Amino acid sequence: MSDFVDFSAEYLRRLFGLNGLTAVVIGGTGVLGSTIAETLGMAGAHVLVVGRDSVGAAETVARIGKQGGSAEFLAADATCQSDLEALVRHLEANGRKSDILVNGAGTNSPTPFLEITDEEWDRIFNVNLRSVRLACQVFGRHLLAQNSPGSIINIASLSAITPLSRVFTYSASKAAVLNLTQNLAREWALRNIRVNALSPGFFPAEQNRKVLTQDRIENVMRHTPMQRFGVPAELSGAILLMASPTAGSFLTGANIVVDGGFTAMTI
Repeated sequence: MSDFVDFSAEYLRRLFGLNGLTAVVIGGTGVLGSTIAETLGMAGAHVLVVGRDSVGAAETVARIGKQGGSAEFLAADATCQSDLEALVRHLEANGRKSDILVNGAGTNSPTPFLEITDEEWDRIFNVNLRSVRLACQVFGRHLLAQNSPGSIINIASLSAITPLSRVFTYSASKAAVLNLTQNLAREWALRNIRVNALSPGFFPAEQNRKVLTQDRIENVMRHTPMQRFGVPAELSGAILLMASPTAGSFLTGANIVVDGGFTAMTI
C-alpha cells in the first residue's frame, strides 16, 4: 500500500531523533528542566545544562551520560546578559551550533494582590520574562548568524491562558512569555527559526509546592479531568515534537498545553 507508514524504530529516530544537534536548556537544574534536558539528551542531542545549582546539574549530566547521551553543565544566571553571551562563546569555541534553546528558568510566589510589592513584581518578571527576552536576543543573533534551522522553546504555563488565583504576578509574566513567543514566531518564520511555547499544567516542583496547600490541591483535582498531577516525563513527547526539525518542521507560534485536561474544564 502506497500510504502505509512504517512505524519502525528507524522511522521514529528519523522523525524525532536529534543526533548531531546541540540543545541549551536554561533552567535545566530544576525538576521539569532536568527532565527536559534528559529527554533531549536521550534523543541524541548534546545538552548544555544551564543553571546555578551545580549539584543538581551534576546529577542531570550523570543521568544523561548513563543513558548513553552527551551533556555538560555551565553555570549561568539566566537574567544576566553577559552570562548568556558567555554560553554562546563557549559553543563557538567548541565548534557547536545552538540548534535548540529551551527557556525554562522560573519562579513564583503566592502573595495576595494587595500585598504584592514592586520588589516581588520585578523579581518574578525578571526571572520569568526578562530571562526569556535576553536569551531569545542573545541566542537569536547566534541562530540567525548560523543561517541554519533552529528551535526555541519557551516554558509558559496554563496560567498564561487562564489566570490562576493566588499567583497574580506569575500569571501575568507567563502571559507575556506566550505573547513574546508568538511575536517571535512571526518575526523569524522566514529565517527558519521556529519559536513555540510549552504550557505545563500542575506538575509539583519546588517553585509551586508553597502554593499547593491541601485546599488548593482539592480544587485542582476537581478541575482536572484526569484527576491527578502530571509527571515530568509526560512533557517529553511535546518537547521532542517542538525540538525536532523533522517532526516539528511546520510548527511555530504554537502553545502546546500539557495539563490533564485542566483548560478543557469550565464547571
